[in-house]
Amino acid sequence: MQITELLSYLDSQPEPHIVMNRDYTIIAANAAYRAEHGDSIPLVGRHCYEVSHHFTRPCDEVGESCPLKLSAATGLPQRVLHLHQTPRGEEHVDVELTPIHNASGEIVYFVEMMHTIRDASANPSARGLVGRSVAFNSMLGLVRRVAPSGAAVLLLGESGTGKELVAQALHNASARTNSPYVVVDCSGVTETLFESELFGYEKGAFTGATQRKLGLVESASGGTLFLDEVGDIPLALQVKLLRLLETGTYRRVGGVEPLRADFRLVSATHRDLKKMVEQESFRKDLYYRISTFPIHLPALSERRDDIPLLATTLLARISPGRKLNLHPDTLAQLGAYDFPGNIRELRNILERASLMVDGDTIMPEHLGPECSGFQLHESAMPQSIVPLEQAEQRYLQWALAQHGSDRRALADKLCISERTLYRKLKA
Repeated sequence: MQITELLSYLDSQPEPHIVMNRDYTIIAANAAYRAEHGDSIPLVGRHCYEVSHHFTRPCDEVGESCPLKLSAATGLPQRVLHLHQTPRGEEHVDVELTPIHNASGEIVYFVEMMHTIRDASANPSARGLVGRSVAFNSMLGLVRRVAPSGAAVLLLGESGTGKELVAQALHNASARTNSPYVVVDCSGVTETLFESELFGYEKGAFTGATQRKLGLVESASGGTLFLDEVGDIPLALQVKLLRLLETGTYRRVGGVEPLRADFRLVSATHRDLKKMVEQESFRKDLYYRISTFPIHLPALSERRDDIPLLATTLLARISPGRKLNLHPDTLAQLGAYDFPGNIRELRNILERASLMVDGDTIMPEHLGPECSGFQLHESAMPQSIVPLEQAEQRYLQWALAQHGSDRRALADKLCISERTLYRKLKA
């Protein structure tokens, strides 16, 4: 394919595309890319990393995975999730890169297609998933890969990590997005009500059944069924769920005719299902039915970089009529706390603080007793002697709270390279 033919084809595509050479130089950008990601400076002749990241050198030199470098080394297409600079600010972008070979089999060009992710934000947002840390982006990348398929997804992680938001994002990014999204709280359904809630019942099936009732499985027809806390289903009832998943059919309580089920299954639990299988408190066959594609949701302690962003977001959601902000000492104190209750606990702490503060700035004393043992002063120094590595981590948490997402400025102030800063933050 000649370059002119390639450019003509890409210009007809609705998704943003660019064509690059081995030196990361943009040769062309289609109309969709210019509209979605372009700026006032011409794109042709600039490096891709300059436009997408505002970097001065390739992504892999500052700690990110570079699809072009990987493709050049393997000769294969590559897919990564990146944070890109756009006219609307930083956004999560699903990047798919394809190498173009000449008649001799040599790679001559790379075509990069981008999908901006709307169900997650790298900036404070009124709803949905929010994050920008490495752990968050890794999780989001898995969500993007599995969402278009019909595979059963199992969300694993501690309580309070946002499993229901991730399940909603899976539904929104699937082909079933315009069909029902039905949530089943498995921990709140009693054994006697499990069948009638899940499968529904016919009129006269039992005392009080004065009319037919549709079950949650039937309500989810064509859409997504989300089984929250699936690990809490009693062993005796797990066989009924297994039968539904194996046969794809069910009967309403009191019914005779089998009904066809049509839903995409997403399950979630904070429990260790593998251990429960070993202890024979969770069926092995059911476990393998629901865990085709497991996704680990990181605890808040695994994504400390996101605490300033999450705190700002949650404050806006908690008190939309007030313009509350967090003092740097407060952010540092939050960054040093382990949050055993994860994002749910962070929200509770901030909601209490919003009620305690009379002005617009939340100070450390407004956070309550949970965080009191983790306060850091402006010097970011601990109150007692601690290992040097731990002191450095606390200082970096405090410094990051001051500079937010501007990693380049922070690296300059610390007199280290962006790559070194990235490595330390990742550690």
